[in-house]
Order: sequence, then structure tokens, then C-alpha cells
Amino acid sequence: MQLEKATLEKLELLFEKYSLSGQDINSYLDGLLISNYLPYWDYISVDTLLTLQKPRTDFPDEVIFIVYHQITELYFKLCLHEYNQIAHNGRNVLPNGQDLGWKEKLEVNFFIERIQRIIRYFEALTKSFEIMINGMEKEQFLRFRMALLPASGFQSAQYRLIEMASTDLINLTDKEHRDRLKQSNATIEEMYEHIYWKKGATEVTTGRKTYTLLQFEQKYQTTFIEWAKYYKDKNLWQKYLSLSKEDQQNPQLIKALKELDLSVNVRWPLVHYKSAVRYLQQDKQDVAATGGTNWQKYLPPRFQKRIFYPQLWSKEEIDNWGTFTEVS
Repeated sequence: MQLEKATLEKLELLFEKYSLSGQDINSYLDGLLISNYLPYWDYISVDTLLTLQKPRTDFPDEVIFIVYHQITELYFKLCLHEYNQIAHNGRNVLPNGQDLGWKEKLEVNFFIERIQRIIRYFEALTKSFEIMINGMEKEQFLRFRMALLPASGFQSAQYRLIEMASTDLINLTDKEHRDRLKQSNATIEEMYEHIYWKKGATEVTTGRKTYTLLQFEQKYQTTFIEWAKYYKDKNLWQKYLSLSKEDQQNPQLIKALKELDLSVNVRWPLVHYKSAVRYLQQDKQDVAATGGTNWQKYLPPRFQKRIFYPQLWSKEEIDNWGTFTEVS
């Protein structure tokens, strides 16, 4: 059998690739010959994936609750994948597959495209939250949730990493301490002590840290502080400032950053609030969340005034933060 020219050219490229790494191409070809075909279920690890749902009760709707939160964490993983690419300006990969490492300069079109990917991930999550709002029987949820104490979606570490990769840490501090921390040039550690979500995990009646928060900090505090330091000069706002003045004025880029701001800080918290109202609000009194979090004050974005890019919004928009969900 005579090999086609295109096949011979690919063999030459393979020979060049493996020669550069000091490897024998014939050994790799032997491995290719004896390897089994890759089926979908092995590549996606379907059998393993479907064993990861472990309900704590016999209520059928608990499976819905688990699967949705697992899907959420997978989307968060995709978001962090994009943040990592932006932080390092994107990998430079040649058509033959050779990886030249991270690029030296962030390209504005690459920046826009990756931000839009993150927005789409959050859009998918926000739209699919109907699964949580209307997809479970209230009576079942109010029963099986008691077996989940003190676990809470509040304890999603990946969501916190997304926040810190999006903006300067000062913008994630409690608004009551923000000006003071800014004026004192506070350290990462000092700002972290006043990060906004800690107030959301305090007992409603006593003001003490919930066990949910104590658990969360015990497991992730070191990781969060290290991450905040790593992204101090690599978060999306700092990457934006690294662009040329002309690129900073790109209307598509500005719109993408504002869309991301609304996606993470308004739309996402609002669908959680809507869900909490459905399942936890009763006629006489509100039911506490599973982790004892103060959801009434923590979830509504108008209370937090958490804004990634305040420089891109007007004073009127900032004053009315949380009351609109679309970029004007």
C-alpha cells in the first residue's frame, strides 16, 4: 500500500515532534497499534460520574438537589479555567500542537472572548436555576435539608475563587469597612478578615460565626489568602489596566466586563434569593438556611453593593445596584 502525501507529511511532523523530546517515534506508533479504541463512556468517565450522588435521606428530590449543585461546581471549574487563561494571556500553541507556553501580552479579542465564555457559563447556571426554584417539592426539601446540616452552598470555595480572580480584593470587603481599608492600604490578610461573605454566615440572633463558616475557614482560609495574593496583579481588572488606552476603550470589552459584573453579583444572587424565598420564607417567620446563614441580608445584591468594576458604572447605577439586571 502506498501512503498518501498528506500521511507522509504527518509522519514527518510526528518524527520531528518526538525527536525534539528525545523519544523514538516507533515506540509511540507501537503504542498506538496496541491501544484500545476510546469509547465515550470511558473518556467522560460516565460510570464514575453517576456514582457521585450520595443522598443522605430517602426523599427522591434530594437527588435533584445534589446533581444540580454538582453541575454548578463543574461550571465553576470551567470559569476558573478561563480565568487562568486570561491571567497568563493565553497559551501559544502552534498548528502542529507544539506548546510554546504562555504569551507575553494579553490580546484584547482573546480577553473579550474568554470573558464572554464565563458569562455564558453563568447564564446557563442562572437560567437552569428553575430546577431548584420549581423543580423540587417544598415539603420534601424542608425535610431532607435537616439531614444536610451544617453543609451549605455558601461553602462553595470555587465561587470565592471566581470572585477573587475577577476584581481587586478591596471590592469584596464589607462595604462598611471598605473606605477605611482603602485609606489604610490594608494588606491582603487585613482585607480578608473583612471579606463580605463572612457577615452572611453569622447567626441571625447572636451575631456569632456559624459552624458553617468556621468549617469553611478551617479548610480554605490559607488557600483563599494565597489565591488572593496570586491574583493581586492578575485579576480581570488588573489585566484590563494592563491593556493599551485604546484597547481599554473597546466598547465590546467594557460591555463584557459589565455583563460579567451583573452575572456574578446580581443575577446569580437574585435567583438564589428567589429560591430561598420559595423554600425558606413562611407566613409567620423565615426558616434559617441549612448552615444558619443570614440569607435575608446576605443574598439581595442591593444590600451588599458588591461590584467588581465600580469604575465602569455611573453613580446612579451604583446607587441602584441590584435593582437592574441588564447593561444599559
